[in-house]
Amino acid sequence: MKEPSVATSVPAPVQLKRALKLWDLIIIGIVIIQPIAPMGIYGVINNNAGGHVVTTILIAMVAMLFTAISYGKMARAYPSAGSAYTYVGEEIHPALGYITGWAMVMDYILNPLICTVLCSKLTQNILPGMPYWALAVAYATLFTLLNLRGIKTSARINDVLAAGMSIVVVVFFAFVIRFIWGLHQYGAGFFTQPFYNPETFSFHGVFRGTSIAVLTYIGFDAISTLSEEVENPRRNVMLATVLVCVITGVLSSLEVYAAQLVWGSKPFPQDMVESAFPLVARQIGGFFLFHLLNFTVLIANIGSGMGAQLGAARLLYGMGRSDGIPKKFFGALDPKNRIPRNNVIFVGAIALVGAFLISYEKGTELLNFGALLAFMGVNAAAFVHYYLRSSEKRWTNFAFPVLGFVICLFIWRSLGPWAIVLGTVWMAVGVAYGAVKTKGFKTDLVRFDIPADDA
Repeated sequence: MKEPSVATSVPAPVQLKRALKLWDLIIIGIVIIQPIAPMGIYGVINNNAGGHVVTTILIAMVAMLFTAISYGKMARAYPSAGSAYTYVGEEIHPALGYITGWAMVMDYILNPLICTVLCSKLTQNILPGMPYWALAVAYATLFTLLNLRGIKTSARINDVLAAGMSIVVVVFFAFVIRFIWGLHQYGAGFFTQPFYNPETFSFHGVFRGTSIAVLTYIGFDAISTLSEEVENPRRNVMLATVLVCVITGVLSSLEVYAAQLVWGSKPFPQDMVESAFPLVARQIGGFFLFHLLNFTVLIANIGSGMGAQLGAARLLYGMGRSDGIPKKFFGALDPKNRIPRNNVIFVGAIALVGAFLISYEKGTELLNFGALLAFMGVNAAAFVHYYLRSSEKRWTNFAFPVLGFVICLFIWRSLGPWAIVLGTVWMAVGVAYGAVKTKGFKTDLVRFDIPADDA
């Protein structure tokens, strides 16, 4: 008698776990951006924009708000960990998607790198005897180890960081109010000079400062890289992206406005540009507030570096899974924690090496080179998907992505020449890699894998 055949079960492939709710997304976005977002780059913007920091923050918010809407809408169409890489590749052309992803790789890898640099510098204000190299190694290792523990662990750490930073912001505002109240007389234009000071204003300076101020908002786009780990991603990613951008813009404008009321438009010493906001705090709160703000900016950048590494690892996973970069390494998931472990370690290693090669100010401009290119790509993809290919031609689906693209292009053109040159070299390397991989672009460069909402 013939034995009945026994069906062999094929193990399901390891997939990212849908564990994040809307509130988790908002908290992750705010901590990646930081509730004290402009404090780390305040001195850099101030020195470039002639003191018009609040003006640059508001201009950047307009651009980022249009772009955030495009990100959120594209996440509805493609709830994928690949983010802008997937959106541009699916809607416009796979090769352009690959190039967008290549630009994002630079953006995402540089974020934990500059956080490593800044954290090391700020720690030296607390422990001046500690050598920079030892601190850089310690922070790069810390970011990596925390991200290897899994997505829910990262979300819980983010909750604590957001709460602590929010308390410090309130304390800073209280000291500013006390300081202004004690002045008794303010002079003409005291409350309007942070927006416009005719003695220091120049369009070139303001737009150069705006090209750096964009860094204030970097992080809302990382929300879309977590689409495969979100409950109801088509709704929650859109809401979280827009809300995080608006919250960041309002809070950041208030913070730098308060700081400019105290400091005015005068430049900061070049060797103290990373510690500019703590210097403002020292002027109104002495030793106590200086170290409180210094410590808070430090903690914020620990959270930002950790979150940026989280987003970078998932971007590389999205590109690796679709074979845009070596799939065996970058497209692999750890079966236990269901995270892209190889990518987390890879980004940590790049951050460590880069911390000894690039200054904080140079790193911020170079980061924005890749970020703004990716933002333009997402706006273009949203325009194609929701206007050109849509049967219903809504004016908002035309105006919002076009405005987002044009404003991002203008800000990108205002970057420093060093960032433009080095960023162009990075993009050329990416195009060359793609050409070699496809033997002159004769075969498909990438394959996009869009998972179902409920994995």
